[in-house]
Amino acid sequence: MARALLILATRYPLRILCTREVQKSIKDSVKRLLDDQIEAMGLGPVWESTDTEIRGRNGSLFLFTGLATHNADSIKSYEAIDICWIEEAQTISKTSLDILTPTIRKDCIPGLEGFAEIWITFNPMLDTDEVWRRFVENPPPNCYVRAVNYDENPWFPQVLEEERAHCEATQAKEDYENIWKGICRPTVKGAIYATEISEAILEDRVRPVPYDPRLKVHAIWDLGWNDAMSIILVQVGIAELRVIGYIEDSFKTLDYYAAKLKAMNINWGYDWLPHDGKTKDFKTGKSSHEILKSFGRKTRETPNIGVENGIKAARMTLPRTYFDKAKTARLIECLKRYRRSVNEKTGEPGAPVHDEYSHGADAFRYLGVVAAQLTNEADDAPIHSGFGGYDVLDEVIGW
Repeated sequence: MARALLILATRYPLRILCTREVQKSIKDSVKRLLDDQIEAMGLGPVWESTDTEIRGRNGSLFLFTGLATHNADSIKSYEAIDICWIEEAQTISKTSLDILTPTIRKDCIPGLEGFAEIWITFNPMLDTDEVWRRFVENPPPNCYVRAVNYDENPWFPQVLEEERAHCEATQAKEDYENIWKGICRPTVKGAIYATEISEAILEDRVRPVPYDPRLKVHAIWDLGWNDAMSIILVQVGIAELRVIGYIEDSFKTLDYYAAKLKAMNINWGYDWLPHDGKTKDFKTGKSSHEILKSFGRKTRETPNIGVENGIKAARMTLPRTYFDKAKTARLIECLKRYRRSVNEKTGEPGAPVHDEYSHGADAFRYLGVVAAQLTNEADDAPIHSGFGGYDVLDEVIGW
């Protein structure tokens, strides 16, 4: 890609934007790669490299930026771009692509056919990555998609062939196929629920899961404001949990969610709120429980057994959980990406990472904690701690 762009920009006066999702400094960009290729191709006399740009004697210009720092207004400064190269595109967010793609729309200069182009290069990670869904699974018109692997590289060296063969012989199949064949992983590397989610997909438990009006629908909440509010809608069958819906949003008040749930007009059980749901807000003097009850919701509290015990409970719950493929796609993505931090010096895993995917995963952790208490009994019936003769909390914390 770097060589092709340099050849084109040497022939024609092009403005080329090189971007990725996050670029904290110019060192994070492909500028060094382009500088090295200019030297390797003997193009030094026609290019000038500054600290932040690469300028051609014919008026060509290479610019570098990170998409995450831009909004719809600031990205307009790049309307005159002829070619945009997105590198490491597996990390590009939907928001960034929604902002960028309509901006790159310039008519091409004389000598080049068509219009401005976006070149995208990436190593596939998950099939839920926005770039995979948008350009591989559902390619737009005038989109050319090409998978390129080591076996098509005429300069593939022997030392890498030995490394590839060693990886194939010693690493997990999903690791090898992702590294050397570009096949999407079922979950991110190091995902906390990697095995459980992979099994759910293989066992066809991510599928259409219709609402059964004979069963109660329980709402499992992870409270948030700046962070996402996450709500899992689940029904309890004879021996399985059926996740039939998922809500995630930010900067919405509890009355918004209460109205959204009420409008569904379904057979409600209880709203299960985390332990901080009883904390009174200093602005209103009321807790989340009190506010939701004022809107006609029936609430109960999720026991606080700690994060690690909650993860154990979620792991034990996942093998009997079915997910509606369409309505819980975001939740599945959160579970695929929920991972631990890793100490860079020791390589040891640490606490779960708090990011945009942790809220859905936290809600499922709460589901694991209360799964044994969810029933289809009348509202005034006592809560049973066991489920089918088995108590998840007993197993986790020894009650």
